[in-house]
Amino acid sequence: MIFKRLISPAVFVSKVGSRSVFTSSKPDFTNPNWLRVGIAFGTSAFLWGLLFRQHSADVNEYKVRNGLD
Repeated sequence: MIFKRLISPAVFVSKVGSRSVFTSSKPDFTNPNWLRVGIAFGTSAFLWGLLFRQHSADVNEYKVRNGLD
């Protein structure tokens, strides 16, 4: 019970109406930032490519070590 009394004022103060420092305006969804979209998709495609390449190398090594190839 004492712990609840100590923490409740802090929770109340944080919910009162503080605005996030990192948000200066609402995002505009009608005009996306195409550079950021391209970088996000490009990075994702690059990482998936690395994943598939590493998987192929691992499968080949497995086959060589176990005499399956």
